[in-house]
Amino acid sequence: MADCLCTRYSRATEWAALAGARWLGRADEDAAEEAAAAGMRAALDELPIDGRVVIGARTGEVLTPEGRVGAGGERIDLALDPIEGRGVVARGGVGAMAMLAAAPEGALRHLPDMYMRSIAVGPRARSVIDLNRPVADNVRDVAESFGRQPLDITALVLDRPRHHDLIEELRGAGTRIKLIGDGTVTASISAAIRGTNDHLAIGIGGTRQAVLTAAALRCLGGGMQAQLWPTTRSQIEEARAVGIEDVEHVFTEEDLAQGDVIVVATGVTNGDLLRGVRFMADSARTHSLVMCMRCNWVRFTDGIHFFARDRREEVRLLG
Repeated sequence: MADCLCTRYSRATEWAALAGARWLGRADEDAAEEAAAAGMRAALDELPIDGRVVIGARTGEVLTPEGRVGAGGERIDLALDPIEGRGVVARGGVGAMAMLAAAPEGALRHLPDMYMRSIAVGPRARSVIDLNRPVADNVRDVAESFGRQPLDITALVLDRPRHHDLIEELRGAGTRIKLIGDGTVTASISAAIRGTNDHLAIGIGGTRQAVLTAAALRCLGGGMQAQLWPTTRSQIEEARAVGIEDVEHVFTEEDLAQGDVIVVATGVTNGDLLRGVRFMADSARTHSLVMCMRCNWVRFTDGIHFFARDRREEVRLLG
């Protein structure tokens, strides 16, 4: 569709990735995110949109929640994560990416900033997951949806002390486990795309990640279930303040991201899903994923960004 902006949004995540990747391994999460946020904001402000930031950067004042971006035009809501897995970048690890989701105004669910427990899968298993059932039952049913045994599928889990019991349950269920340092959205997308050898992402993450995950899985045909995980009485009151009376309510991907959503991600560091930024003498190469429900496509794009018009290097084939 000629009037769809989905491919143009990739400039925002590319610029964020290019800026954030400069901070690889420098042990400064805030600086990496602030640089990425500045790059993302600069690109978004060139788009013909009137965008409201529903989910923004964790630090700085560039992409704050409820702020507005764009050069003016269609009113849309944006969930932005300049660096999904910023701790990965700070440590010089793998699997970080710059990411955004765009949706019609009012289509992205507003949630208080707290934990959510969730499970996310691809299209084959979307109808069999149930967050209220034992972990072993979910593992068994996901494995059966692939025609496999539990020991032949892989569960992605964030490596945190709060997941000690969950990891033991997964081990008891007989599945393989891949522990990740950061990047729960990346993990959920990876579980919904074949070729990564990942099959489900499970655990307790943040509400911001849940909304981004929901948008991505809607584009991929996957499924998720998520439930608020408040740790204080004040968080329960925060949930009620945004209209959630039952904190045990289980949300699906369609509850959290509605309408024709667009999700774009660009690799900052190398991972199973996307290649990270590769710097050369006078250019840098990026690898991006563009998903659009309106255009009904998923695209992997490879881009070369030149730093000057006078070029010293040849364009290289991807390899």
